[in-house]
Amino acid sequence: MKNNFDEEAEIKIQVTQMAKRLKEEREKARISQMDLSLMAGLSPNQVFYIETEKRIPNVYTILKLCSALQISPTVLFATTEPERQQAREIVINLVSKYM
Repeated sequence: MKNNFDEEAEIKIQVTQMAKRLKEEREKARISQMDLSLMAGLSPNQVFYIETEKRIPNVYTILKLCSALQISPTVLFATTEPERQQAREIVINLVSKYM
């Protein structure tokens, strides 16, 4: 069983990976932080803070960013197909919980 320290460490790893992948996807699309912020309806600072891990986005913000980049949210959280499937299920459950 994981303790709180282990869970916090795992969350930090996921946040770091999400921020890195967001930046990679934005750069792959050849979009600036400013353009992404306009496309997603966010402030340029928000995008910068998310990519540099100064802020952790909520589910709604992640969905807005993914929609603007035309990617699935699972891209930001998983590296292998089983991980993508698990992340997809988590995202769907979170979204349906708040809709």
